[in-house]
Amino acid sequence: MVFSTLSHLECSRDGSAHDADVVQGTSPLGAPLLARYDLERAAAVTPARIATRAPDLWRYHELLPVRDPAHVVTLGEGMTPLLDLPRHGARLGVPGLRMKDEGLVPTGAFKARGAAVGVSRAAELGVKGVAMPTNGNAGAAWAAYAARAGLGALIAMPVDAPEITRRECVVTGAELYLVDGLIGDAGALITKAVGAREGYQDTSTLREPYRIEGKKTMGYEIVEQLGWRGPDVILYPTGGGVGIIAIHKALLEMRELGWITGPLPRLVAVQAAGCAPIVDAFTAGLDESTAPADPHTVAFGITVPKALGDFLVLDAVRATGGTAIAVTDDDLLAAQRSLARDEGTWVCPEGAACFAAVGQLRESGWLAGDEDVVVLNTGTGLIYPGTVAVDVPILARDGAIPS
Repeated sequence: MVFSTLSHLECSRDGSAHDADVVQGTSPLGAPLLARYDLERAAAVTPARIATRAPDLWRYHELLPVRDPAHVVTLGEGMTPLLDLPRHGARLGVPGLRMKDEGLVPTGAFKARGAAVGVSRAAELGVKGVAMPTNGNAGAAWAAYAARAGLGALIAMPVDAPEITRRECVVTGAELYLVDGLIGDAGALITKAVGAREGYQDTSTLREPYRIEGKKTMGYEIVEQLGWRGPDVILYPTGGGVGIIAIHKALLEMRELGWITGPLPRLVAVQAAGCAPIVDAFTAGLDESTAPADPHTVAFGITVPKALGDFLVLDAVRATGGTAIAVTDDDLLAAQRSLARDEGTWVCPEGAACFAAVGQLRESGWLAGDEDVVVLNTGTGLIYPGTVAVDVPILARDGAIPS
């Protein structure tokens, strides 16, 4: 059995095939390239065999793009817990509520998955350095994995990005530049710089094919953790949209392999009201989004005015009978605090947006309350200490704690 059954890359617009064994960006149409596998060969792998492997994302290696295990770059990422949330689920009227907690992966956010696979494949193809714009978490993850692989890393992020992610880039030796603007402004800087750097690859969101492959393992893990069945609904915070595209891709692959049957989980794209281009396009029945005039939200990771793969996000939501919903900053911050008090877990504001969305979808009747619902928390709240105002009262006086 080969380590990977990677066959080719496919243009997400016209379906044309492209060579997977050279460094690739987008297709000639400027569209994301999607990795395709020889699923007939991959079908020789069974869930029972997978269960014997190490508890990390590389347990699905036949459906990942790295051809030689010697090129795997890992920090132990993957197989994050799928937690029951009984008290919070009861509060929201959804007893079957669970959370896939990506705050426990290296660098503290789900971006580590895409970085692990993307950097591994870049190293395998002879790339000398990776370059990318970021809202924070992705840059921190790619900087860490580039260091692990011995590659260079060039990162540009908005000056308003979380300071902790900036520090993560610096401590791992990345070349970091701050931009007075949004992620699109950082992207323009990276595009210009990569053209002048031999051996560097632009690994911006969906401008290389393999970040999505690392993130799709969230879908594989959810299904495996539920006994090789899908939940009824999956909610995902959506900025660039790679995660929801990736989970949809994983579900389609598993269905073709015969690992799951029946209807796919309904996928819900969650955005912040201050930056909701996917929601606006979904509501209007459009296939692509339009950037809002003044994008803003405390959930900084989903401040993406115009995603390259917006049409893939919209397709994933519609094909599964899902929906797209926006929540206010006030609501997501309240959900963050409420979840912490109910369950003892401090999620990132992007993940908190999904919990606010669960409440709103239950109130509207879109969720009946008897579904199995999985929320993706994409990072730890520790990365965003400023989103929680803490006023610590001084209770102990005269050397004693009041009874």
